[in-house]
Amino acid sequence: MCSFHSVIISHVLLSADCTTRVLLPIYNKGKSQAGALVWILLPSLVRYCLWPLCCVLQGTGIETLCVDLGDWDATEAALSKVGAIDLLVNNAAVAVLQPFLEVTKEAFDRSFDVNLRAVFHVSQIISQQMIARGVQGAIVNISSQASQRALQDHAVYCSTKSALDMLTKVMALELGPHKIRVNSVNPTVVMTDMGRINWSEPQKAAAMISRIPLQKFAEVDDVVNSILFLLSDKSAMTTGVSLPVDGGFLVS
Repeated sequence: MCSFHSVIISHVLLSADCTTRVLLPIYNKGKSQAGALVWILLPSLVRYCLWPLCCVLQGTGIETLCVDLGDWDATEAALSKVGAIDLLVNNAAVAVLQPFLEVTKEAFDRSFDVNLRAVFHVSQIISQQMIARGVQGAIVNISSQASQRALQDHAVYCSTKSALDMLTKVMALELGPHKIRVNSVNPTVVMTDMGRINWSEPQKAAAMISRIPLQKFAEVDDVVNSILFLLSDKSAMTTGVSLPVDGGFLVS
């Protein structure tokens, strides 16, 4: 599906009981498509979950790298260990939900460190490597419908995702002459284990679904397929786009 041979995915998805689930857009049924080498950057807070992850990935050709993406120097040092990269998926994010009047400095700083600064820094490093190698690469930033709609208790989260959308556009503008495409995927609520837990309360879920014309939340495959499209040559003329995967939420 994808002719590139190396990709970074900068986060893993964790369920509440600390079993590790990995979003791997070019990894399917135990084999790396097109011989892909996949590096996964793990936030340091999930280091204790690394052992089960390594067991799952054993023999797949996928390698893991653990780093706190909110730490500028540590991230730079970690990326120095990664070889040639052709594709980058920035998926790391935190969501600390607080009412506007109660937002703490810690929540604000951590959210912007991971949701925006880490994307900026990782993308900068990998883009410089791509340019030096003459690679016509692709970068996909995982944003959210919350970048374009105000949501209760999401003042900081919405702000980080709005900033990420604009960063995506500026990156596309400046990296375009180097033949590097940059886009974002903007999902609605996604039915990961975390999503199912956070939206398990029927009234809360019904209120959100009522605003989605397709009357359902997104599944993980809906997001993965959009990422695959934006990484592949099938979107060779697409850059600077924020692609909603929201069942029509943003038009309602």
